[in-house]
Amino acid sequence: MASKFTELAIDCTNPTLLAQVWCAVLDYETQSEEPDLITIGSPQFPDPKSHLGPIPPTLTFAQVPEPKTTKNRLHLDINPTDRSQSEEVARLLSLGANHTDVGQGDAPWVVLADPEGNEFCVLATRHP
Repeated sequence: MASKFTELAIDCTNPTLLAQVWCAVLDYETQSEEPDLITIGSPQFPDPKSHLGPIPPTLTFAQVPEPKTTKNRLHLDINPTDRSQSEEVARLLSLGANHTDVGQGDAPWVVLADPEGNEFCVLATRHP
């Protein structure tokens, strides 16, 4: 059996804020919380490590002292499931995301950044 992708660790200065924002973006919930470290994940898989098949990965936000300084080398792509891309972008902007330019030019996706500047893309196609 090969490895499975279970978690993405994200350094940040405010884990509480980012966990709240990304829970709203992905319809996730907090799975564990320690000082300076919060893990969020799908409510359908409260114990993802015991599930053998594919699962939505958890996101872990770890507090670090330094702020983000350059473009991410790894980023999330998200797909709206129950609304159009423009409706989802409007919702994400209301949650604290901002438009950002990473040199994408004229692309069918929209690049946003979360409140700490971590870039992510909102794709145009809907995948329920």
